[in-house]
Amino acid sequence: MKTKRPLNGLVVLEFAQFLSGPFCGLRLADLGARVIKIERTGSGDLGRGIHLSETAEDGVNTLFQAINRNKESFAANLKDPADKETVSRLIEKADVVIQNFRPGVFDRLGFSYEAVSAANPGIVYASVTGFGSEGPWVGLPGQDLLAQSRSGIMWLTGSSKQPPQPVGLALADMLAGHNLTEAILAALVQRGITGQGARVDTSLLESLLDFQFEVLTTHLNDGRRQPVRSAAYGAHSYLPAPYGVYPTSDSHIAIAMTPVDHLMRLLEMETPEAFSDPALAFSDRDAINSRIADRLKQRTTQAWLDVLQPHDVWCSEVLNWNDLLASDGFKALDMLQTLSLPDNRSVLTTRAPFRFQGETLTSEQPAPSVGEHNRQIAIDFGL
Repeated sequence: MKTKRPLNGLVVLEFAQFLSGPFCGLRLADLGARVIKIERTGSGDLGRGIHLSETAEDGVNTLFQAINRNKESFAANLKDPADKETVSRLIEKADVVIQNFRPGVFDRLGFSYEAVSAANPGIVYASVTGFGSEGPWVGLPGQDLLAQSRSGIMWLTGSSKQPPQPVGLALADMLAGHNLTEAILAALVQRGITGQGARVDTSLLESLLDFQFEVLTTHLNDGRRQPVRSAAYGAHSYLPAPYGVYPTSDSHIAIAMTPVDHLMRLLEMETPEAFSDPALAFSDRDAINSRIADRLKQRTTQAWLDVLQPHDVWCSEVLNWNDLLASDGFKALDMLQTLSLPDNRSVLTTRAPFRFQGETLTSEQPAPSVGEHNRQIAIDFGL
């Protein structure tokens, strides 16, 4: 028998599009909440039209299927008085509202926090924006690449001779969705204690700043000196040699924290004793990394792993997705699930990245079509 999920019975209304808000809704759905997407009649969530490749299932992209699995869809025109009244009645019976409109838009539609909480004092009202609700960036598009650009994370990534490097995925959206989920769960705990709902907010930029707390804290307390990225092979501006990613004769190897002289001995390099002073790993980082790189190019990745891992050197092969998926380590995690679509089609995607009572949390139900659940929701909630 499947374990009852911790959020079973919780009703979440998701007034959200694209990634950050829907990702938050996905996590709550994974945990058992009944998540209802309130979508515009006809076209629905604009995210339905975003395609990361030519891969699509019946005109709906695989990304939309993955991030909106296990949800219901209620189609409504929020500018139509009758639909607006219906949605307002639904809000009165909900536990959580998620919205990621630009600041002020949801308010102008008549669904400000003040209006919603007056109708439902126990509501947890959760918002995600691009750059917060105040300041000169409020009206700018809250998009992942733009948030990465302003956050400093793009400038921090890569080697010093490279131009700014974005992280190759929607990092800001995913982090903001995670952070909003955490805030919602905390607000629900508070409601369980006090009986009162709460307003919680985050933004793409705040999420990226928090993500950098390790290095940003160092910068703020280090005379605000700009960190210097390695000329090559480096993977962290504040960490010394040999921390980085190096080419081998057949692929690449990543090496984390280890004393330089110890590594050089294992690599059978000359004069390792000359690098016994830990300070040199900082001051001569580029020269040391270059010497290590020259040596690592002489053998295969597996040959070096066979040398280094028995001596507890923190190192790893660098896998592409095909190699990762074929590995026993990946298979042991049981991270994939299949969403069954109409006409015997399917989408293979990941599951929630945690277990509850030892069980993985899968949700095989695909994303809904626009308005698919209007009738059932109206019956269930007496609309």
